[in-house]
Amino acid sequence: MAKAYWISAYRAIKDTDKLAAYAKLAAPAITAGGGRFLARGLPAKVYEHGLAERTTLIEFDSVEQATTVHDSPAYQAALAALGDGAERDMRIVEGAE
Repeated sequence: MAKAYWISAYRAIKDTDKLAAYAKLAAPAITAGGGRFLARGLPAKVYEHGLAERTTLIEFDSVEQATTVHDSPAYQAALAALGDGAERDMRIVEGAE
Protein backbone atom coordinates (compact mmCIF):
# COMPACT_ATOMS: atom_id res chain seq x y z
CA MET A 1 0.00 0.00 0.00
CA ALA A 2 1.36 3.43 -0.96
CA LYS A 3 1.99 6.06 1.67
CA ALA A 4 -0.02 9.27 1.54
CA TYR A 5 1.09 12.85 2.00
CA TRP A 6 -1.05 15.65 3.40
CA ILE A 7 0.24 18.93 2.05
CA SER A 8 -0.97 22.31 3.28
CA ALA A 9 0.37 25.39 1.53
CA TYR A 10 -0.76 28.61 3.13
CA ARG A 11 -1.68 31.45 0.79
CA ALA A 12 -2.22 33.98 3.55
CA ILE A 13 -2.31 34.05 7.34
CA LYS A 14 -4.92 36.57 8.45
CA ASP A 15 -5.06 35.91 12.20
CA THR A 16 -2.07 34.44 14.05
CA ASP A 17 -4.14 33.80 17.18
CA LYS A 18 -6.57 31.62 15.21
CA LEU A 19 -3.64 29.83 13.59
CA ALA A 20 -2.14 29.14 17.03
CA ALA A 21 -5.48 27.80 18.30
CA TYR A 22 -5.71 25.56 15.21
CA ALA A 23 -2.14 24.26 15.67
CA LYS A 24 -2.77 23.45 19.34
CA LEU A 25 -5.69 21.20 18.37
CA ALA A 26 -4.54 19.96 14.95
CA ALA A 27 -1.12 18.54 15.84
CA PRO A 28 -2.41 16.13 18.52
CA ALA A 29 -5.34 15.07 16.29
CA ILE A 30 -3.00 14.35 13.39
CA THR A 31 -0.36 12.47 15.39
CA ALA A 32 -3.03 10.46 17.26
CA GLY A 33 -4.32 9.35 13.86
CA GLY A 34 -0.89 8.14 12.77
CA GLY A 35 0.34 11.23 10.93
CA ARG A 36 4.05 12.01 10.98
CA PHE A 37 5.14 15.61 10.45
CA LEU A 38 7.96 15.64 7.88
CA ALA A 39 8.21 19.42 7.37
CA ARG A 40 6.44 22.52 8.61
CA GLY A 41 7.29 26.17 8.57
CA LEU A 42 8.33 28.84 6.12
CA PRO A 43 9.96 27.70 2.88
CA ALA A 44 13.74 27.95 2.59
CA LYS A 45 13.35 29.05 -1.04
CA VAL A 46 10.38 29.86 -3.29
CA TYR A 47 10.27 29.34 -7.06
CA GLU A 48 7.80 29.91 -9.90
CA HIS A 49 4.41 30.95 -8.45
CA GLY A 50 5.17 29.81 -4.89
CA LEU A 51 4.42 32.00 -1.90
CA ALA A 52 6.76 32.57 1.01
CA GLU A 53 4.12 31.32 3.46
CA ARG A 54 3.87 28.40 5.85
CA THR A 55 3.87 24.90 4.36
CA THR A 56 3.17 21.60 6.12
CA LEU A 57 3.98 18.08 4.90
CA ILE A 58 2.59 15.12 6.85
CA GLU A 59 3.07 11.43 6.03
CA PHE A 60 0.40 8.77 6.57
CA ASP A 61 0.41 5.03 5.88
CA SER A 62 -2.45 5.40 3.38
CA VAL A 63 -4.89 7.82 1.76
CA GLU A 64 -7.65 6.25 3.86
CA GLN A 65 -5.77 6.98 7.08
CA ALA A 66 -5.16 10.61 6.09
CA THR A 67 -8.80 11.06 5.07
CA THR A 68 -10.02 9.52 8.31
CA VAL A 69 -7.88 11.95 10.33
CA HIS A 70 -9.06 14.93 8.27
CA ASP A 71 -12.71 13.97 8.74
CA SER A 72 -12.34 13.12 12.46
CA PRO A 73 -14.15 15.19 15.10
CA ALA A 74 -10.81 16.19 16.66
CA TYR A 75 -9.43 17.63 13.41
CA GLN A 76 -12.74 19.24 12.51
CA ALA A 77 -12.58 21.05 15.87
CA ALA A 78 -9.14 22.36 14.86
CA LEU A 79 -10.56 23.61 11.55
CA ALA A 80 -13.37 25.35 13.41
CA ALA A 81 -10.77 27.10 15.60
CA LEU A 82 -8.89 28.24 12.48
CA GLY A 83 -12.05 29.56 10.85
CA ASP A 84 -11.15 32.43 8.54
CA GLY A 85 -7.70 32.86 10.12
CA ALA A 86 -5.86 31.56 7.06
CA GLU A 87 -6.26 30.75 3.38
CA ARG A 88 -4.73 27.38 2.49
CA ASP A 89 -4.38 24.96 -0.36
CA MET A 90 -4.67 21.55 1.29
CA ARG A 91 -4.46 18.22 -0.50
CA ILE A 92 -3.81 14.55 0.17
CA VAL A 93 -1.55 12.91 -2.41
CA GLU A 94 -0.81 9.21 -2.79
CA GLY A 95 2.90 8.45 -2.77
CA ALA A 96 4.72 6.65 -5.54
CA GLU A 97 5.28 2.99 -4.83
